[in-house]
Amino acid sequence: MLLTRDCVALEAHGPKRVVRFDDGSTIAAHAVVLATGVSYRSLGVPGADALTGKGVYYGSAMTEAAACAGTEVFIVGGANSAGQAAVFFARYASSVHLLVRGPALEASMSHYLIEQLAAIENVHVHTCTTVAEAHGEDHLEQVTLQDARTGERTTYDAGHLFVFIGGEPRTHWLDGVVVRDRRGFIPTGPGLVDDGRRPPGWALDRDPWYLESSVPGVFVAGDVRAESVKRVASAVGEGAMAVTLVHRYLGER
Repeated sequence: MLLTRDCVALEAHGPKRVVRFDDGSTIAAHAVVLATGVSYRSLGVPGADALTGKGVYYGSAMTEAAACAGTEVFIVGGANSAGQAAVFFARYASSVHLLVRGPALEASMSHYLIEQLAAIENVHVHTCTTVAEAHGEDHLEQVTLQDARTGERTTYDAGHLFVFIGGEPRTHWLDGVVVRDRRGFIPTGPGLVDDGRRPPGWALDRDPWYLESSVPGVFVAGDVRAESVKRVASAVGEGAMAVTLVHRYLGER
């Protein structure tokens, strides 16, 4: 086990897959599993970093549901994950405020979820709204919101702030070796086959397997994989499946 090492490159040399580290050392293997996850984007406003885990959460901390009872909950984001969290926390909180940077939800959220939110009395959608500041000592106490149209700022009491503004896969170190999508996530399996054409440089007489990247023997599991579900349970399942596929790949050799 190699701990606290930063990977800076992946190289393919014939049957070998070489991982290069930032200290100049390398390790070679016949197969590699990439399970690097994503780094969720920081809210980047005054007060938020100090209160992370103390009322400010990235993603949905379902374990906080009971603590949200009777409080004002604020959720940042306009995609399905934010909408689903709003529906969930509305069962506990006195009010749920969904803060959306854009002018409407239709561009980023499923229609069924928009209708579901509209039917919940204690869910309030604020469009063209961002968080300008988070306030509190040992726990979040207030948030200051800014209207993107007027610039006006308003401060509200807040018990919890859940942030759903996406993540970055940080896969730049794979550039030029493994195919990535425009956001840096790694397509696998069927996502690499375009109209029956396999990815460039693919030398095997078969299509890439479900979790296999554009480089044979390099598998991808979890959030870093393009089109993954972005849930812990699915990531664990993909990890187990990737190990099975590694054994199958080694059996081909």
